Amino acid sequence: MKKNSIHIFIVITTALLIMSLKLTAQESYTNQLTIDNLVISKEANITGIDMNVNLKDLNINKNELLIVIPVIVSNDKKNEAELEPFAIIGKLRNKVLERPFFWNGKPNLSMLKEYLVLRINGTTQSIHYIASTPFEEWQRQAKLVLRSKIIGCAECQEELSDMIISNKILNEKFVPDYRYTYVVPEVEEVKTRSESYSAHLNYIVGRWDLLPSFQNNASVLAKVDNIINELKNDKDLNITDFTITGYASPEGTSQSNMLLSQRRAESFAQYLEKKYGYKSNQFTVNWLGEDWKGLKDALLASNLSNKNDIISIIESESNLDARDARLIALDNGVTYRKLLNELYPPLRRNDYNIAFVSRPFNVEEASEIIKTRPKLLSLNEMFLVANTYPENSKEYYEVFEIAARTFPESSTANINVAVSELRANKVDAALQRLEKLKDTPEAWNLLGVAYVLKGMNQQASEYFRKASERGDVDAAHNTQQLEQFIESE
Repeated sequence: MKKNSIHIFIVITTALLIMSLKLTAQESYTNQLTIDNLVISKEANITGIDMNVNLKDLNINKNELLIVIPVIVSNDKKNEAELEPFAIIGKLRNKVLERPFFWNGKPNLSMLKEYLVLRINGTTQSIHYIASTPFEEWQRQAKLVLRSKIIGCAECQEELSDMIISNKILNEKFVPDYRYTYVVPEVEEVKTRSESYSAHLNYIVGRWDLLPSFQNNASVLAKVDNIINELKNDKDLNITDFTITGYASPEGTSQSNMLLSQRRAESFAQYLEKKYGYKSNQFTVNWLGEDWKGLKDALLASNLSNKNDIISIIESESNLDARDARLIALDNGVTYRKLLNELYPPLRRNDYNIAFVSRPFNVEEASEIIKTRPKLLSLNEMFLVANTYPENSKEYYEVFEIAARTFPESSTANINVAVSELRANKVDAALQRLEKLKDTPEAWNLLGVAYVLKGMNQQASEYFRKASERGDVDAAHNTQQLEQFIESE
């Protein structure tokens, strides 16, 4: 009985030893592979792997087949991407695989020919391995492993534990730091400003004498007086000159209407000169005759059913008197009577522009004036007001918005409010504003920033380049930032 027990013990121990040796050999196969010159890259939407698999330390059993699959595995193991496998074949196993007939369990080695290697133990062999897979964002936080299995016979297959060859395959996406700054406006030595108004005065038919008591002239002149007196009595400004432009409505001949617009503008200038004691050389008097543009604008805003027919006559007939005759003949004069009664009266007017000079203001004064009369300030004065508030605060941004509304034609004002819009992540609003400044070199760097934030990298690169060539250091920096960002994508 004792002898049998010893025999059983020896058999079990021997079996366990053989199994242990077999497992040790199998687990060591992957560790016998050496990875050289590993390069993992991302170009566009492709992740690429390039490496040399060195086999010089691999001693594979002549009857075994080692299949290795490089796998990209996410850290949470929820995602993975298998790449092209490669196989290393023992001498005897290779002869078996070369047999032309099929048997149950024969492995299907459909990988590339260069990835099938007959291993000659003790020699230097290697596999130059290149593979790629579609890029997905999770791959930035992923590792590259070699997943292997050994085939030792037709019926058995055993997988080995993964071998990690890179704990992180890709760098984090580069976060660029684009530079763009406000433009400091130049000091405005003389702040020349102006206000424009219209006076719809009534005259006796065919006359140009300004009669204050005729029809509603008293109320019109009262408004004119209020406007001029307010400006004249304002200690913060000084009126310098007036520009008066006379207009007439289209009825009658164009020649007589041109004369009427001239004489009525002159009579209005004489009224202002006499009333307020200004000198005649402070007045510039213009006259433009019949205001067809004003009529066209009024038609577009009207609800006349045949306004398109009227506009067609205006646009197709260049002779003003012939144009008026065609309007008279339209639908037997029905439309023309509406024009005379409703649309023509507002065309008979004198537009007047009052120019004045505003005095300089200190920051404390400007902080109050910007709330009520921003036009009296310069852009530089507004910029100084903005800097009294915390940068990027609501009040800080509001100053630049007021500046752009007050000086809509100023490139500096629009560039600065675009900076505020970009900082507030209002990219569409900034880009719409900046695209009107494509011919303004000072806006090019900012245009590049706006385009890059919209994902329009080609346009951004072009504007950064143009600005850099002008010596813009921020644009040169932004070019480098964009290039690094594109490389990291």
